[in-house]
Amino acid sequence: MKVLHIGKQGNLQRFAAADGFLRSLELTDLKPGLPVKEYLDQAGDADFIVVDAISSVSGELIKQMPNLKVIHSEGVAYNAIDLKAADEYGVYVCNAKGMNAMAVAEQAVLLMVGMLRNVVVNDAAVRNGHQIETKEGYMQNGNLYELADCSVGLIGFGDIAQKTARLLKAYGVKEIYYYKRHRLDLEQEQQFGVQYRELDDLLASSRIVSLHLPVTDATMHMADQDFFAKMQPGSYLVNTARGELVDDAALIEVLKSGRLAMAGLDTLDHEPVLKNHPLLNQSSGITRRLLLSPHIGGITAASFYRGYAMIDEDLRLIAQGRKPKRVVNHPQIHESK
Repeated sequence: MKVLHIGKQGNLQRFAAADGFLRSLELTDLKPGLPVKEYLDQAGDADFIVVDAISSVSGELIKQMPNLKVIHSEGVAYNAIDLKAADEYGVYVCNAKGMNAMAVAEQAVLLMVGMLRNVVVNDAAVRNGHQIETKEGYMQNGNLYELADCSVGLIGFGDIAQKTARLLKAYGVKEIYYYKRHRLDLEQEQQFGVQYRELDDLLASSRIVSLHLPVTDATMHMADQDFFAKMQPGSYLVNTARGELVDDAALIEVLKSGRLAMAGLDTLDHEPVLKNHPLLNQSSGITRRLLLSPHIGGITAASFYRGYAMIDEDLRLIAQGRKPKRVVNHPQIHESK
């Protein structure tokens, strides 16, 4: 059997278990963004596609691969795969849900602690020879905080937010609020140590607000002027989900006014982020209130090893004539495959 990998070349060899099912397959390893004809010329008879989470698999490609049984995302996202065509041609689409949940949760907590200890300003202070006066200033003002001093609100409560809640409990955070469309039952809330709040109440109650949502028409730029107006003065925003959740113009205004103490962002709107990005072209009074990382929350080595273990399991199941575990579409299965 054959597998076409579309993504960063070498990933399959790097992260798939040496004794796993994936390693037994004939591999064609190609870059994203090539013409459909090139994929077909080199791997048109493949049984499986493993694809980078943000790379496209078009209907044009799907319909011309007669042996194709599964398209598996390397990550959680799969919105660049033509689900309608996959359904029509009887192809399962799967993702590696949860593979990077702990990694992103760690990044969220890192940004929280980094803002509370003001690592952006303090790193610069030491490098510029102002260590002792900076330390003495904090001792005099008493304005360095521990995570346990804060209430934290999690908007969205999927795999990543759940892991974040567990980490927050380990830090001693006692007030962990969450908002999602469908409330958990009381037993689940107790298990995670969280309390439900409607969105407006969560914003008003939380010293730190952390975003854990996908981008949809409803959530695009949800962190806007009205959103920030409902947050506590002097509060903190964390975004490890998608940059498009935050309205940059509104964020700049609340940082300028001081209503928002800081924002910790692992992802910005409009990637790749270049020097001319609006958030990077502000006065030092605003940029010193930003703690940024280059969208690395979910790309730890351990995440990829977990993801490839999931892929290996799903492809092995389909090769055995069974349904994969992580199906996200509704294919019309054809017995000939």
